[in-house]
Amino acid sequence: MEFTEIIDFLFGTMQGAGCLIGGGMILCVIVCFIMERKTRKLYKNHEKTEDDWSIFDDDDDEEGEDKD
Repeated sequence: MEFTEIIDFLFGTMQGAGCLIGGGMILCVIVCFIMERKTRKLYKNHEKTEDDWSIFDDDDDEEGEDKD
């Protein structure tokens, strides 16, 4: 398979465009998780407030507690 065939597939067909969009979304999610982990390590001494939330849900919240 030549390079031009790959380019024609990616930019010339609906399936190729779907591959580009899906690959871009997966890449963005991976980068976001890596950046979130690095930020959490950098600001590990951050004092938590009621407005804080975690994308990874690592908090030790009591289950069944009502939040108002």
